[in-house]
Amino acid sequence: MSTTKPQGITPSQTVGPFFAYGLTPTGQYEWNDAFTNNLVTSDATGERIRIEGRVFDGDGKPVPDCMLEIWQADAQGRFADPKDNRALPNSKFRGFGRCGTGANGEYAFDTIKPGQVPDPDGKPQAPHILVTIFARGMILHNYTRIYLDGEASNAADPVLALVPTERRATLIAKRVPGGNAVYHFDIHLQGNDETVFFDV
Repeated sequence: MSTTKPQGITPSQTVGPFFAYGLTPTGQYEWNDAFTNNLVTSDATGERIRIEGRVFDGDGKPVPDCMLEIWQADAQGRFADPKDNRALPNSKFRGFGRCGTGANGEYAFDTIKPGQVPDPDGKPQAPHILVTIFARGMILHNYTRIYLDGEASNAADPVLALVPTERRATLIAKRVPGGNAVYHFDIHLQGNDETVFFDV
């Protein structure tokens, strides 16, 4: 009888999720509350907006233990990043936030409406927010974008132009009627309404 183990690749699997450790604003852990879902700082200029929605799995059920990260430019289209060497008067605005989903898959971010930024070829992109999704059962996280409903520049955005017309709506946050600048954006990880995700 041979005791040699078969050769091959060990199957991947998820461990966790342990996203609570990355959601420091709850005060449950003994480190600084470095990340929050409220990106608005005292020196931030521009229109304050709120992005809210829910995360759903392939069966249309809410994902209660998901973590979302967002990264965006400020209202003038500048990133808080060493590679963006333009003047950054909003020095406290980092443009990065993190939020866990609630029992019904809900999440919300308070932030500033981002300005237009150039793509690598210098073409202006419509205002958008970059999103990373971490969830149970996912070996790798997903990347998507949130564009804002009613922006004329959406029509000429070079990234949106890569997306089939019938799927672009999955990237557009709808403005909620009323006086507040609230946008609704649901994320579907799979299924008929699957959100468009990007390879990065």
